[in-house]
Amino acid sequence: MSAVEEFWHHSSFQNGCNSATLEIPLFSCTFLYYCLILFFNISLVLLIVLDANLHEPMYILLSSSCINALYGTTGFYPKFLSDLLLSSQTISYEGCLLQAFIMYSFASCDLSILAVMAFDRYLAICRPLHYHSFMTKRRLSQLVSFSWLTPLCIFTINVLLTSRIKLCGINIQRVLCLNWVIVKLACPEADTLSNNISAYVIVVFYLSHSLFIIWTYIYLIKTCARSSEDRVKFTQTCVPHLISLIIFLTVMAFDSMYLRFGSRDLPQSLQNFITIEFLIIPPVMNPLIYEFKLTKIRDRILSLIYFKRK
Repeated sequence: MSAVEEFWHHSSFQNGCNSATLEIPLFSCTFLYYCLILFFNISLVLLIVLDANLHEPMYILLSSSCINALYGTTGFYPKFLSDLLLSSQTISYEGCLLQAFIMYSFASCDLSILAVMAFDRYLAICRPLHYHSFMTKRRLSQLVSFSWLTPLCIFTINVLLTSRIKLCGINIQRVLCLNWVIVKLACPEADTLSNNISAYVIVVFYLSHSLFIIWTYIYLIKTCARSSEDRVKFTQTCVPHLISLIIFLTVMAFDSMYLRFGSRDLPQSLQNFITIEFLIIPPVMNPLIYEFKLTKIRDRILSLIYFKRK
């Protein structure tokens, strides 16, 4: 067990600013952006929950994705905003472990939901006659539970492994806590073999998710290219998922590469942005993409706007 009680965020946005006067504008912009994230995701979840016509697997999975976005961003923005407001750059040891758990489980849950979405679209387009008999409420509940419980269980074990390591440093060289960054603070004599093994197992497990998703969409594109009706169905229901997937994989790949091989020569503010871009871009872009690209959701929003005008 580590004797460290508190970490120092050596690399924060405050350090990335040249003047303390920038903290208030940064706080205001971050607060407004977080409010946008809350508004877009909560409104989409409520729209799906309250409209019986949207109680279909595809939309239920979409609402699950929005709930996950709320979960992940709540693990970062409130703490970051309070740090800006109080000019604080510290976080407790337990708080750091909790934040690392939330960040990893959030990203992994997002990938799991995207995998279930891809499977759902595969059944709907390639096996339409068996779709409703297979994708029952019970089966859907099992798939949603898998996408949530698996990451939570995996990263509970991961964080417990990290918590047993004796640490000799307190400087977190990131604007948020990540498991790999905490392990780097381990004392030279600390045994981190189990952490390294678990990290590789987790990477392989979720890499298989990514490969499954990519293979599924390649197969769907080939299948839908043969029929104009299937092409329309693919455009209406799969393109939003595909755009969301591309955004997620691009952001996570870029962030992972920077985390491992990032240059210290980059400006501090840019380093911080790269670290948290997965908490900035997908949580806003995904609900917007689904709201404008999925016909049923777009029509429902337009009908609400038209009703209010009347």
